[in-house]
Amino acid sequence: VQLQASGGGLVQAGGSLKLSCVASGGSLRGYSMAWYRQVPGKGREFVAAVDWTGRSADYAKSIEGRFTLARVNTEELTLQMNRLEPEDTAVYHCAADRAAPRLIATNLGNPDYWGQGTLVTVSS
Repeated sequence: VQLQASGGGLVQAGGSLKLSCVASGGSLRGYSMAWYRQVPGKGREFVAAVDWTGRSADYAKSIEGRFTLARVNTEELTLQMNRLEPEDTAVYHCAADRAAPRLIATNLGNPDYWGQGTLVTVSS
């Protein structure tokens, strides 16, 4: 399965962006999908994850209340990001894993599938 993220860009602080992730080459039925972000020189940071039904989600405290996940269908995920802050600047990666969202949030291992990132830059 390949994961392709899109929707990144440059936005001013307080603005909004919507990221999309589309899977191809296989089905993600039974897989949770997640977003992570990474800043050069720093480790990977969990952002949010949702189960394959779209009914159970987990969010990082740093973005809770500002970002919203949506599982559009089995192979597509979006992340609506509102009230963006300069600290949100990072490369955002889409991922998929069989674990439940709350376990993905604390798992230090690599997800089953990992996609290319999309750069989000928030100017102050």
